[in-house]
Amino acid sequence: MLRTRVQDGALAVGDGALVSGQILRGIGSGRVLRYFGEVLRQSSVLVTGSLVVVLGMVLALGLIVGIQGSYAARQVGAPSVAGAFAAIGDLREITPYAFGYMMAAKVSTGYVAEIGTMRITDEVDALEVMGLDSLVYLCSTRLLGTWLVLPFVYALAVGVSFVGSYVAVVLQIGQVSPGGYFELFWKFQSPQDYVFSSLKAMTMASFVVLVGCYYGYRVRGGPVEVGTATARAMIVNLIGVHFIGIIGSQIFWGGIPRLPIGG
Repeated sequence: MLRTRVQDGALAVGDGALVSGQILRGIGSGRVLRYFGEVLRQSSVLVTGSLVVVLGMVLALGLIVGIQGSYAARQVGAPSVAGAFAAIGDLREITPYAFGYMMAAKVSTGYVAEIGTMRITDEVDALEVMGLDSLVYLCSTRLLGTWLVLPFVYALAVGVSFVGSYVAVVLQIGQVSPGGYFELFWKFQSPQDYVFSSLKAMTMASFVVLVGCYYGYRVRGGPVEVGTATARAMIVNLIGVHFIGIIGSQIFWGGIPRLPIGG
């Protein structure tokens, strides 16, 4: 039984890599531009359906980071360090993970349900009969649409998380003055950190979109299988998001944290 599960898992990984490669080739070859109207539609759906969720989540997490950082800094006798704690925690870890969780829970599972329903109702086969490349039309357009809008959404999310931490530290707890907060806040981040944080978040977003498209496109059977595929996609997404987060932090900041501490 265990051997069979391992074999099935290995086959699923290989099949997922194959389908993901075909989706990426659809973008790299330019074939997806035939359906650029669908790309724009998917981008608009992503913004209108997920922007408020993303900003609300990162605002709440920014508040939490500010509160935790304030009391942690107070315990070590350095209350002004709360600004540095917020700069590091929000930009490097909290906002990318919030982005990955949101994409996994809302966007990716939605793609599984949507594409999977099209598969079991023979709509995907109908696209093929009409002469459309179903994989490019359904999956490559969604991935390209994600790439078009999410960098801007992520930049806005980072700003909102910073606002949340500022409100918690300066306005709610009142632990440090605005000048003292920003003095350390800006010292503990750099343009490189923004680039690395964006790369980390976009890698998470691309991964969960590919997972959602794969599980939706490969659904066979009926509504029960669509639900099963959605649950499997969520599990894979959670594992993948944390793996990307760990590897990304190790690559970008593990060896050279770039923190102005010490002489």
